[in-house]
Amino acid sequence: MMDILQFAQLLNRVREMRPLVHHITNAVTINDCANITLHTGGAPVMAHAPEEVEEMVGLASSLVLNIGTLTSSQVEAMLLAGKQANHRGIPVVVDPVGAGATRFRTESVRRILEEVQVAILKGNAAEIATLAGERAEVRGVDAGEVAVDPIQTAETLARQLNSVVVVTGKTDIITDGTRTACIDNGHPMMGCITGTGCMGASVLGCFAPVVDDPWVAAVAAVTAYTIAGEIGGEQADGPGSFKWRFFDAMAGLNAEMIAEKAKIRQVAPSPNP
Repeated sequence: MMDILQFAQLLNRVREMRPLVHHITNAVTINDCANITLHTGGAPVMAHAPEEVEEMVGLASSLVLNIGTLTSSQVEAMLLAGKQANHRGIPVVVDPVGAGATRFRTESVRRILEEVQVAILKGNAAEIATLAGERAEVRGVDAGEVAVDPIQTAETLARQLNSVVVVTGKTDIITDGTRTACIDNGHPMMGCITGTGCMGASVLGCFAPVVDDPWVAAVAAVTAYTIAGEIGGEQADGPGSFKWRFFDAMAGLNAEMIAEKAKIRQVAPSPNP
């Protein structure tokens, strides 16, 4: 039996700590990522220049790397920042947006994963399957068809990387290779605006520094985030109103609401292949 209250109460810790979350992120969604960080309880900083990222990481509580609008210069900045984060012992969250769509994206994120110890890797089923060496269809930055079992694939990749892997979708999967949770919160409207995946990585960046166990942090973050989406979606008339209602729901969320609405289930790990 999972202790739902344990996950719910981590939101209070985020708001008490107000972690500084350093983003090297997607130009399309950067403003939304900054706002969701604020609404969750963190403090966002968006610093991309290779000349300053190591210094900025020195001030940060966590680092979020998102390859959505990737450039060669940005890859170098991510590597510099990631290595400095590892040196400081602060958690690194990676969002491999569009991995599998082009060779540049795939090779760049593989390089990051090889050279930086990542606490949490978050992607859709196709991105995670690609990074696990499986065949997957990626349509630009959106997920396509995946033939493999997403839980088993995520667990295998988590063990390989010694990281927590989050697979987003109708049911979100969070695993460290030995513990696996599925979360059934969320709302279809979350797929009707750009940036909900990117913003999810920002929320992971808020939760990751407040607890020593990145799996617990990831379960708590995804649960809080998808409940906010659920509340916003239930109140919205369409995509435009959903976005601001989603932000309002995240800002107004509390531990009691999470404990009441959470749909978390722990599943037995898949047998090793």
